Amino acid sequence: MTTLLLLGGGYGIWRNHAEARAATQSTPPAPKVPVTVATVQKTDFPLYLYGLGTVTPLNSVSISSRVAGVVNQVPVDQGQMVKQGDLLAEIDPRPYQAALDQAKAKEAQDEATLKNAQVVLNRLSTLLKKTFETQQDVDNQQAVVTTAAATIEGDKAAVEAAQLNLDFTKITAPLTGKTSFRTIDPGNIVQAGQSPGLFTVVQLQPIYVSFTQPQDEVSTINKVFAAGPVAIDTLGADMKTVLASGRLEAIQNAVDQASGTISLKATFTNQDNALWPGLSVNTRIRIGTMAGAIVVPDEAVQHGPDGLFAYVVGDDAKVRRQTVKTGPSDGGETVVTDGLAAGQRVVVAGQYRVVDGASVDAATGPGAGQAQSGAAGGAS
Repeated sequence: MTTLLLLGGGYGIWRNHAEARAATQSTPPAPKVPVTVATVQKTDFPLYLYGLGTVTPLNSVSISSRVAGVVNQVPVDQGQMVKQGDLLAEIDPRPYQAALDQAKAKEAQDEATLKNAQVVLNRLSTLLKKTFETQQDVDNQQAVVTTAAATIEGDKAAVEAAQLNLDFTKITAPLTGKTSFRTIDPGNIVQAGQSPGLFTVVQLQPIYVSFTQPQDEVSTINKVFAAGPVAIDTLGADMKTVLASGRLEAIQNAVDQASGTISLKATFTNQDNALWPGLSVNTRIRIGTMAGAIVVPDEAVQHGPDGLFAYVVGDDAKVRRQTVKTGPSDGGETVVTDGLAAGQRVVVAGQYRVVDGASVDAATGPGAGQAQSGAAGGAS
């Protein structure tokens, strides 16, 4: 009986071990979670202020005729680029040429009169010395000479005015720029100073961008502006494409109390005409640099019930959840002020399948500072 019990107990122990061993062999290890990781970088992180601006021409001139007449020719196309001094339109010059000729003829006539009066004055002065003429006659003739001389001065002014009117029949570009659609054609009659004008010519190179910033940034902007040239970029709608780069030109002397903003103006060379008058653009002013900042891609920072965190991949290919504190974030990158160190690997894709302590199969993605050239920092 005792032997049977011993045999039965031994069989039971052997069976339990066999079942446990079989269960262990039949349960495969948990699969590794595929994730994408990036390396935490330590780099200088530029800081920027963003705003919304409008492109405005450096100079915009409405071209009107300064004389009345029939338009003889308009030798420029609509929307054509012109240089300063190029002919834009010509008014029939014949009436003004005739007026100039008449003014010159009047001047020549009065000069002849003056010469005759001077001859008479000289003769009377000679006779006065011989007591053949009175002083009164000499004085009267002197008045005639003076009057004739004054008349000639008036004639010269009339000639200059007639010459100006003749010159005004040729309407030229006052600056280098682009013409608008014209409002006249050859054969039209125009009046002096009529509205609307014949053309508008706008200067494209260089060009201004006018924009605003919140009043809270006035002291920061004034500080960097006083320190030297302030770089500014205009960005496309995607906030990444740089349309043009220039420099801050001027700051308005007062804050707009209605909007609580300060107006600024920047200058751009605009050699490729990327900026066009009236275009709305995003602006970016560089106001400083965070030296030696710890930077990660935005995707590495996760939001949890206890705050911000990131999944850090260790040397054992397991992840751990790390609480972090962040600073400025811009250009797809975020500054981490506490919780991470340069060289660590953080999960940037696949976090939804990751739990603390899970084993992962990590593929390397772009790290901070590599997602786009020249990481941008925003003042938040």
